[in-house]
Amino acid sequence: MKQFAVIGLGRFGNSLATTLYKMGNEVIAIDIDEEKVENIAEQVTYAVQADATDENILKSIGLKNIDVAVITMASNLEASILATLSAKELGIEKVYAKAMNDQHSKVLYKIGADKVFLPERDMGIRVAHTLATTNIFEMIELDPEHSIIEINAPEKWDNKTLDEMDFRAKYGVNVIAIKRGKKFNISPIAEDIIKKGDILVVLGENKAIEKLESDQK
Repeated sequence: MKQFAVIGLGRFGNSLATTLYKMGNEVIAIDIDEEKVENIAEQVTYAVQADATDENILKSIGLKNIDVAVITMASNLEASILATLSAKELGIEKVYAKAMNDQHSKVLYKIGADKVFLPERDMGIRVAHTLATTNIFEMIELDPEHSIIEINAPEKWDNKTLDEMDFRAKYGVNVIAIKRGKKFNISPIAEDIIKKGDILVVLGENKAIEKLESDQK
């Protein structure tokens, strides 16, 4: 079981934190907004209202022993940079950060982020490096055991709902978004219908993703 800290509880951070928790991981969710913290409190291991740009506060929360910290408040450039620096100073093994643009990404890498991702860009366009023999496109490696990937829905999934597919029970993965053409559905619900050619954004353990990949062939 991994220990994650998700810092910043916007739509992406909220979805990431709750999904990681559903997968059986320990998740500390942190945001300076009290309402966002209250809304997620029962869906993660621990939710705390705190200023994540302050290294001493992060230390007092116990983040020093976290395996992976994900900084998701990209819209606030200064807070994003300071939170990333604070996490690195604590000695957290892996620090990932969300960026708003390429320039922001360069800054985050320069200050020590282990991985930077731009969800709006990465999920809005196909990942450039297609695995030629499958319908799976790698997106984000969260750690050596977990990834977020894109899947091109095959014909056998056409017109089936997420509830009917039951990805969590069958494969051990969670669908966190669906892209159809230029439309992007973040945090889809069980009744949402899959169409052939849809791009499903899936989070799971690498072993579970391999199981899903084998079912694509």
